[in-house]
Amino acid sequence: MPRPIDIILENRLKKLTQLEEAGISGFPNDFVPDSDTRTLHARFDSATQEALEAESARFRVAGRVMTLRNMGKACFFHFKDRLGSLQAYVRKDVLGEEQFERFTLIEVGDIVGVTGKLMKTRTGELTLMAESVKLVTKALRPLPEKFHGLQDVETRFRQRYVDLIMNDWVRELFVTRSKIVSYIRSFLDGRNFLEVETPMMHAIAGGAAARPFVTHHNALDIDLFLRIAPELYLKRLLVGGLERVYEINRNFRNEGLSHKHNPEFTMLEFYWAYATFHDLMALTEELLSGVFTALRGEPAIEIGGKRISMAPPFRKLPLADSLSVVGGLPADKVTDRDYLAEVLRRNEVEVIPAWGLGKLQVEVYDKLVESRIEEPTFIIHHPVETSPLSRRNNENPEVVDRFELIVAGREIANAFSELNDPRDQKARFEEQMKARDAGDEEAHQVDWDYVRALEYGMPPAAGQGIGIDRLVMLATGMENIKEVILFPLLRPEVAELDTEEPAES
Repeated sequence: MPRPIDIILENRLKKLTQLEEAGISGFPNDFVPDSDTRTLHARFDSATQEALEAESARFRVAGRVMTLRNMGKACFFHFKDRLGSLQAYVRKDVLGEEQFERFTLIEVGDIVGVTGKLMKTRTGELTLMAESVKLVTKALRPLPEKFHGLQDVETRFRQRYVDLIMNDWVRELFVTRSKIVSYIRSFLDGRNFLEVETPMMHAIAGGAAARPFVTHHNALDIDLFLRIAPELYLKRLLVGGLERVYEINRNFRNEGLSHKHNPEFTMLEFYWAYATFHDLMALTEELLSGVFTALRGEPAIEIGGKRISMAPPFRKLPLADSLSVVGGLPADKVTDRDYLAEVLRRNEVEVIPAWGLGKLQVEVYDKLVESRIEEPTFIIHHPVETSPLSRRNNENPEVVDRFELIVAGREIANAFSELNDPRDQKARFEEQMKARDAGDEEAHQVDWDYVRALEYGMPPAAGQGIGIDRLVMLATGMENIKEVILFPLLRPEVAELDTEEPAES
């Protein structure tokens, strides 16, 4: 017995065949709109019916049919373009019998071009009185049932094209994402940073502590890694004299999926010669407070119904101190290696014997501290052991001049004063090699060409990465990173399933 969806698909194909037999293409490319729904609403929503009757202009608008209310010799329907929706009114005596008959073959989901004058209905709704309706694209699949929309989360992410059609809030979310990226570009361009592009395939997986994706280049017969970070290439540009550079592009990390992680994600990374991580903290406060003010009219966000101020200054807290201030550990125990190892074991974290005090502190921080931080906080002075590319702190050489910005339990940014001493960099790379040999798969691989670049002389500098996806989550109040990525990574479909109720039966 055929499924209901199969019957609907067959009926839609029959209607397309009827149109084509009448010489009407289901997929023409000759209708050019001269207006859009938002412009018409802005200009005429407040106009009276008398004023619209006196208006001689006719408008050509295209959009997807979202509702149809057929009344025999007349029909009201709503159609939607990229900026909004508008009602149209079709009458048989206006279109003529032949064109009206063709119009009856149009269905919800089809894209049409409507030409006509504006009017107001008895309820005061702005409406396009159609003098012609042209089929622009025939939809062979029905939209989900209009009263319930597209609700299944898995289907929404997998069929984002339908999600965007049915859920206006999703469309607005990605408009917001675009505005954020645009604001960031304008902000950095205005401070004389140069946007650049660096390789996405690396011979060495460097720039971050993460597991890479591996691919193979056939002509060169070498393995390559999808980049986990652009850092080492961007800093090569500092050596070359490009003293303020930034890149907004994809990073790839071969790690698990969660509400906070997607293996492919967007990162802003920028480097600033003759600056320190203190300068970056001030710049970050200015950037983020500006982003949220531009979006919301005030430097604030709302997460889970709770308002969080993003107005400067942000709190600053050393990582070691956070273990007691936020994590609740005794202050005199945060430098006790055996105690920290036991804390991790009690929290079901495997402790690798090669881990030093710094790595243990970071693991405890990741487990007990980060998720508890709500207000914007710069976690500063990370251990040298876990920061192989950062500059040592002048007062305490066991930590580096680095910060992570945490907001609502999420890491939003990572930054540090850059290590530019090639001798120190070489020694730290060698320590990372020992860590990899001891079983740490996320330890940095050694990039000897980068050491060579430093030997030519890199100016003192500071650099930072900001996760665009997580920033958009903050701005929109989303709890799942998949909501802010147009096409997040999902398991492949086993078979074609139509789980949503179609609009027709």
